[in-house]
Amino acid sequence: MTWPEMTPESVYLHIPFCTNKCHYCDFNSYVLKGQPVMDYLDAMEREMERTVRAIPPGPIRTFFVGGGTPTVLTPEQMESFLARVNAYFPDRTDDCEFTMEANPGTVEPDKLAAMKAGGVNRVSFGAQSFDDGLLERIGRIHAAEDVFRSIEHARAAGFDNLSIDLMFGLPGQTLAVLDRSLNTALTLDLKHYSIYGLKVEENTLFHTLYMRDKLPLPAEEEEAAMFARIMERLAAAGYEQYEISNFAKPGYASRHNCAYWENRAYYGIGAGAHGYARGERHMNIKGVNPYIEATKERLPRLETSPVPRREAMEDFMMVGLRKLSGVQDADFQAQFGESMWQVFGEEIAKEEKLGMISRVGDGFKLSEQGIFLGNEVFAEFVGG
Repeated sequence: MTWPEMTPESVYLHIPFCTNKCHYCDFNSYVLKGQPVMDYLDAMEREMERTVRAIPPGPIRTFFVGGGTPTVLTPEQMESFLARVNAYFPDRTDDCEFTMEANPGTVEPDKLAAMKAGGVNRVSFGAQSFDDGLLERIGRIHAAEDVFRSIEHARAAGFDNLSIDLMFGLPGQTLAVLDRSLNTALTLDLKHYSIYGLKVEENTLFHTLYMRDKLPLPAEEEEAAMFARIMERLAAAGYEQYEISNFAKPGYASRHNCAYWENRAYYGIGAGAHGYARGERHMNIKGVNPYIEATKERLPRLETSPVPRREAMEDFMMVGLRKLSGVQDADFQAQFGESMWQVFGEEIAKEEKLGMISRVGDGFKLSEQGIFLGNEVFAEFVGG
């Protein structure tokens, strides 16, 4: 289906509760203690009901439950939450991918059983590092041992499609520390690894420390060396780098995230969630209680904005180039009915001349040099 008529085939659901706030985190999340969890799940159900009435879904290809930490829900709350999701989005493809984010140490067997029974078939753990001292410095409350135990519990519950997040460029982190975490991570023999560089975001403790010159970050050259080491080690272990920060065994790329990178429509449910459908983007009200109250009367939108056609084309290029396979003209034409070579010919020629992109098929991708300078390449296709 062409833009902007695309009906969402993916659903993002946001559980904003956490046991604590990590020092680097600027996500819409709140410490769990004292929060009205069941009232929030009721509100999500009201939003789901209004959403599917406004834009009836076809078969859903992917679900992603993020946060926050969705696995802070109790087994009973988890069962209730997933029953509601299944009630409003019952039609799904045979190979539907249903991912839930989890923190190590928050997935005991009874909770995993509720997740499995509710349709979850992929779990992504926020490990971040296997160095306990570094975990403490970044505000994580789990230890490396918790990752092993959580993976063991997940496999015992029947989950095979497992992923972990790791981070690099952290304060006090060295190449040797990163190497040790990679060694440990690879012994887990998982299907997928996401490895992200630290971004110091506003409204975080790290930003406060950074502004006071009290955040000892690695030098830019060392951070680049870390990224190069990550790519080298994961490739040697048989993982395909299918997106700048993501590595998977064949057939195990995150299909939900690929929907984002292919500029496809998706539902966004929950406090602070973003959605994109029928040529409009929306962001929901962020606060838990204001979100709950809004759902009693309407869709809980904070902002809704139409996406101009040119902006949608720019988004296609910007997010599509995050994939290591790049962008193809056939896909661009399928969405927009015209050639990206005509729309972006000048920008493509400039980046090709700089050696930032290389031709592949009827499109192009980031070059080896361009992978390290991706944000500069993306910017070339935005706001022209």
